[in-house]
Amino acid sequence: MKVGHLPDGAGSAVLAEILADLPAFWGERDMLALHHPVWLRQFGPDAVVVREQDQLLGYLLGTVTTRGLAYVHLIAVRADSRRRGVGNLLYDAFFDDARRRGARRVEAITTTTNTDSIAFHRRLGFSADVVPNYAGPDAPRILFGRSLSPDGH
Repeated sequence: MKVGHLPDGAGSAVLAEILADLPAFWGERDMLALHHPVWLRQFGPDAVVVREQDQLLGYLLGTVTTRGLAYVHLIAVRADSRRRGVGNLLYDAFFDDARRRGARRVEAITTTTNTDSIAFHRRLGFSADVVPNYAGPDAPRILFGRSLSPDGH
């Protein structure tokens, strides 16, 4: 498996590749709206992908702010490639880059019913707190948080 950030200008091609095979990553869930082109066109060099031969196994869309926060918008692994460490590779590469760029913390969100995501993030050392009304009235979300400092604080 090969893990890496996208080179400048590669975002549009990777977005097309992801969208052409969205069900392989998300099953029947309608995740199209969360794949806004800005995440790969403008923030493409912050994205991380894992490939094996020519197949995209997983991707992480996120960015690093100038105020010490890294944010993960989406992380996805092909259903037939799960439990092979792809998600760990994606996050490890993102963590390393975020640290180099001065980030001290990583955050992400998910729905309260996404038990697989909650368990995965907890295994990686993220806290998982319910935030009422995060996405609007009666729309709570789980806010994941993890320190990037070596001592964990």
